[in-house]
Amino acid sequence: MTVKNVSIWIEAARLRTLPLALSSIITGSALAQFDGAFNLRVLIPALLTAIFLQILSNLANDYGDAVKGTDNDGRVGPLRSVQSGAITPAQMRKGIACMTFAAIFAGIWLICEGLRGLSLADYISFMLLGLISVIAALTYTMGKNPYGYSGLGDIAVFLFFGLTGVLGTYFLHRHKLSWGAALMAVVLGLFSMGVLNLNNMRDMENDRRCGKITIAVKLGMSGAKKYHLFLIISGMLGSAIFTVLNFKSMGQLAIILIFPVFIRDINAVLKIKDHRELDPFLKKLSLSTFIFSILFGVGLVF
Repeated sequence: MTVKNVSIWIEAARLRTLPLALSSIITGSALAQFDGAFNLRVLIPALLTAIFLQILSNLANDYGDAVKGTDNDGRVGPLRSVQSGAITPAQMRKGIACMTFAAIFAGIWLICEGLRGLSLADYISFMLLGLISVIAALTYTMGKNPYGYSGLGDIAVFLFFGLTGVLGTYFLHRHKLSWGAALMAVVLGLFSMGVLNLNNMRDMENDRRCGKITIAVKLGMSGAKKYHLFLIISGMLGSAIFTVLNFKSMGQLAIILIFPVFIRDINAVLKIKDHRELDPFLKKLSLSTFIFSILFGVGLVF
């Protein structure tokens, strides 16, 4: 494989989306450390599993939207690989198969490390959860009835980037759950939904023409902006509530440092009239969420 071919696949993997995928793992692991149950042997495969699942989802979305014709000249975001012809549909199917294998391998490794000493029922439950995660990554835009075309993407993001990512990671470290971890799972889920909502607001005109009915399409631009405001403000409030209820050191106030960035970007999004100007804010919110998880983790650990 040539350097050019490698660069094409790196572009198709959309590495800019990885910080968001890693945020829930970092948050769940930091919460486990806060509660005295951190396990490095869980953290490493958890990070790999999140990375592989995110790349799998990106490749599957690239393929699914191209096949359905949603990726066309009317799409605002970056040109995708199948759409541009840089990767053929057959090649993308092979790439999806390889990434599916990688995600399953990392997931099994994670389960084996995180469930040592627990019951067979726990193993079966997490195996099923892992299988559902892989299927969800594949069927967002692929298949006859992709859920991303029916307004269910937001729920999926909340479940997998929030509840599953944070609570699942926390449980694999500590072998039990907590209300604090549940609250932070909701926070990460809300921020992640915000990223998807920005994506859907950016593409809403083309999505509407192609029959992709997202929450943004249902709400319209004005409603989608209010929805975005609700998601980010609720996430900030949720993290503040966690900090107040679990306050042990001044370091936990570090998350406040990223709040002005959230507020600044919300204000900018609310003022935007041309949906094409929303694209940079996807990366900004993804990175802001990642920084939030780092600051949150550092504040808990130190």
